[in-house]
Amino acid sequence: SIPGPIWIWTAPLAAYTRVHARRPRTTQFVSALVVYLVGDLTAQHLAPTPSGRDDGSPAAYDPARTARALVIGGLAAIPGYHWFVFLSRNFNYASKWGSIVLKVVINQIVFTPIFNTYFFGMQSALSGASAADIVERIKHTVPRSWINSWKLWPAVTAFSFAFIRLELRGLFAGVIAIGWQTYLSILNQRAAKQERE
Repeated sequence: SIPGPIWIWTAPLAAYTRVHARRPRTTQFVSALVVYLVGDLTAQHLAPTPSGRDDGSPAAYDPARTARALVIGGLAAIPGYHWFVFLSRNFNYASKWGSIVLKVVINQIVFTPIFNTYFFGMQSALSGASAADIVERIKHTVPRSWINSWKLWPAVTAFSFAFIRLELRGLFAGVIAIGWQTYLSILNQRAAKQERE
């Protein structure tokens, strides 16, 4: 059972739903910024940006890294929202579970590699990398992240399409995405470290 009085959980969801009904794009945009901010702060705590000092000590906080995360999340928010609305409105067949499986597969085969390429490419581009370095970063990170995404996102996406109302799917996925964005950020930092060595 959910701890505490039920209104503690339902009141914020009801407010979110009302705001989303009036301004879905703005709500998705702001939600994405929160997800990327929390994901980046978590990633910086777990895998700090190297300070560049000879002793190898990490930097306390890298605001440029957070800014990159916010730009990437902000730019991806609305296209990502429209993608999931598209999936919600299409591929709806007589078999509910068959439709969900198809949506999950389409999402993993189409959206995930495009998004991961965008994420790692933009991380590199916003860091000032050359075109060749951007391509190398994508080569080193996208295949691994795509394979690892199969361990998490099919279940999340299937659950979302099966049980979560359309207007709450972004919020639901966003909560899960905090952990995923943390993982992607850590993977990106590892790739950057390998490129420096």
